[in-house]
Amino acid sequence: MENVTSLQTFLLILFLSIMLMILISIKWISFHSKNNKNLPPSPQKFPVIGNLHQLGSSPHRTLQAMSQKYGQLMLLNFGSVPTLIASSAESAQEIMKTHDLVFCSRPKLRIPSILFYDCRDVAFSPYGERVRQLKSFMVTHLLSNVQVKSFQNVREKERGFMIRALEDSYESSVDIGELVHSQIVKIVYKAAFGRMKDGVEVKLINLLNNYTNVLMVFGVGSYVPWLSWVDQVTGLVGKTKKAAKEFDEFLEGVIEEHVNQDGMEHSRIINEGLTFIEVLLNANKDGTMGFTIDKDVVKAILLDVFVGGIDTTSKSTEWVICELIRHPRVMKKLQHEITETVQGRSMVAEEDLEKMHYLKAIIKKSMRLHMPAPLLAPRISTQDVKLMGYDISAGTQVIINSWAIARDPNFWEEPEEFRPERFVESSISYKGVNYGWLVFGGGRRICPGIQFAGVGMELAIANIVYKFNLALPKGLKPEDLDMSEKFSISVGRNTPLLVTISPRF
Repeated sequence: MENVTSLQTFLLILFLSIMLMILISIKWISFHSKNNKNLPPSPQKFPVIGNLHQLGSSPHRTLQAMSQKYGQLMLLNFGSVPTLIASSAESAQEIMKTHDLVFCSRPKLRIPSILFYDCRDVAFSPYGERVRQLKSFMVTHLLSNVQVKSFQNVREKERGFMIRALEDSYESSVDIGELVHSQIVKIVYKAAFGRMKDGVEVKLINLLNNYTNVLMVFGVGSYVPWLSWVDQVTGLVGKTKKAAKEFDEFLEGVIEEHVNQDGMEHSRIINEGLTFIEVLLNANKDGTMGFTIDKDVVKAILLDVFVGGIDTTSKSTEWVICELIRHPRVMKKLQHEITETVQGRSMVAEEDLEKMHYLKAIIKKSMRLHMPAPLLAPRISTQDVKLMGYDISAGTQVIINSWAIARDPNFWEEPEEFRPERFVESSISYKGVNYGWLVFGGGRRICPGIQFAGVGMELAIANIVYKFNLALPKGLKPEDLDMSEKFSISVGRNTPLLVTISPRF
């Protein structure tokens, strides 16, 4: 019996010794392998949290300042996740074009997974054949030029409501950002579902606010897995699940209304075309998609439209109006262009927009200074790759600081100046082929809603500027306008944009 016990003890000691030798060998190999790699420069990091403590309340600005010290490519550690930060047009082009296939997937993050049906949408889904086909379907059937054009009556009707609301506010201060946001909410909702019942707008705005509030919160568990319990204790997981459940119930209710023919008939009466929900439901029936999508995928796609299309468009429109108020010379020049184009008609029509080159230049210029998404949605490398001379390992998270790139003095002359004239003859477009101006991203993950967002912004701004003179209340001068930011899913103003409205004619 003693011999058996001694043998078992010996074998246990032998096993533990072998395991210890293996662990030491792995550590040694890993250490020397890492030392042999040419990694991007990195700032000092803390144990466990890495560089997370350095991000602050305005990460795009913090990362820009860090890149000025460490370079256009720098390697940070978000907890245990190595994260590559790209802050130049050259590095963005290498990631989005030269090595796009390596970097076009998404990391699996806990909060987006809860909000977007386990990332079954297009924006947060890992790259693969399924998401490629879904995006192709969105571009071809949901957000094509023909489909966007079919919602012209909706846009022009909502434009009329907004103009009348502004006319009712003559000589008093009005929050123009709130009016613009309301208009865009209604346009997107009607494009998605058609008829809008009383009370739906307020409910949708509240749901979106709850959604974006939790979407932007840092989830500890995504970067320090063994601290996942912190997200439970702080209530983040509970709030996220509640926001997801409430939006799911909202979408379920609206979808049910459209399953029957009556719901679809209401859509056609309003839009003179098919709404997004009709297109998605019909795709399963007639095989347009090429594969079947379940209801959760339909809801996830609709969430992409709402979350990605409303906040960024409304805030970008508000920033354009801010810059026009701050630059009276530009405002007068734009009013002249619009007046010449419209030729005495009461409103600007969508057909007029193609002739307004200065308007388009102003919007581009404003969106360069006020990026809708200052940090593009994170990517992840799917294999080891050599990037600009550096060794990047598979599983590295990648964040492109589009805000820093748009202010890079090596790419832009006088980058902080607001001079739209530089964009009038420029070939720069929204299509992500100019890597110094990544308003909608680039490569395989470029935003598919460019056309839909662009025409809505142009129509709203053109009509406001054509119909009204805008001034700051209480005798404030244009240079006194507060331009401080508030970081969120898209960067907006820190304070409401209150203006005084007076008629031009």
